[in-house]
Amino acid sequence: MKDFQIRAIGLMSGTSLDGLDVCCCTFLRQSGKWSFRIDCAKGYDYPEEMKQILGTGAQQMSALDFIAFHSAYGKFLGERVNDFMREFNVRPDIIASHGHTIFHEPKKKIMYQIGDGAAIAAETRIPTVSDFRRLDIMLGGQGAPLVPIGDRLLFSEYDYCLNIGGFSNISFEQEGKRIAFDISPVNYVINHYCRQIGLEFDRDGDIARQGTICQSLLDELNGMDFYRQSGPKSLGREWVETLVYPMLERYELSMEDRLRTFYEHAAHQVQRVITAHPLSGGSDKLLITGGGAFNKFLIERIGALCPCEIVIPDRQIIEYKEALIFAFLGALYMADEPGCLASVTGAPIDNIGGMLFKI
Repeated sequence: MKDFQIRAIGLMSGTSLDGLDVCCCTFLRQSGKWSFRIDCAKGYDYPEEMKQILGTGAQQMSALDFIAFHSAYGKFLGERVNDFMREFNVRPDIIASHGHTIFHEPKKKIMYQIGDGAAIAAETRIPTVSDFRRLDIMLGGQGAPLVPIGDRLLFSEYDYCLNIGGFSNISFEQEGKRIAFDISPVNYVINHYCRQIGLEFDRDGDIARQGTICQSLLDELNGMDFYRQSGPKSLGREWVETLVYPMLERYELSMEDRLRTFYEHAAHQVQRVITAHPLSGGSDKLLITGGGAFNKFLIERIGALCPCEIVIPDRQIIEYKEALIFAFLGALYMADEPGCLASVTGAPIDNIGGMLFKI
């Protein structure tokens, strides 16, 4: 296998709607082993109107309006990349875009990551890969998560890699295979309720910290069928809106008690997964990234429940790990290496997802 070097920009927009993450990295494959360097990274807020559309509005659009927004959002992504390149004086070989998840129902072979890659390429004049999930879903896989290939090849010193964003997801090696799946909703639910009281999120978990657990609600949350399913499995907003919100709202709780109970649920589900998949026995390292890593109370609860050494990396890795790994997916695409693992998604074979737009 020849040595290979490439500079890539990764774009990530998560379900928690905290903005667009842009990360420029240099990747090197040497003697078959990958390494990386983050060259620069920055987050961009969404205009309020765009945030509303990405949150719930796009699902209600007519087909024509939906496709028009798909193009407009792609143009927005390209403009932000242009701003980024000017600010940091970088020009990558490839852009890899996650897009923003609007529909995700793998059993129906339905998915849509909004944000036209062609519009990004047209705006930036840089080759762009997007639509990473579609092939895997058409093969019968979940199309997600996609980050585990980066966990395996770039973060192998950790036993478990946990990302806490709109949803929590985990990956780890077991019997020579990378295992990964979504665990539970987290910030998607927390931020939804915080917005009802005029806040974007629960800073440091201060609201939840003041509450009391409602044991009957906690038991009901923990008893949902999804948690008894074996992987591969993934979650989407449809599941939360159909099952989780109605369950939470059947109980007439204060905001503090509702969030406190949900935090315990999210922490318990992490503990349940790790306990069910023991690795080296007692000295396992759990890397936590994503916006939830900044939530002090949530991390306290995970630490209290989980039999692991919890590792919180530097701020740049916390904030940009997913954008970094999407840049890596672009590098893998150009190196003609699979970025989507069958052991993770349930597809019959590893595959190289994505569509390349090149001028």
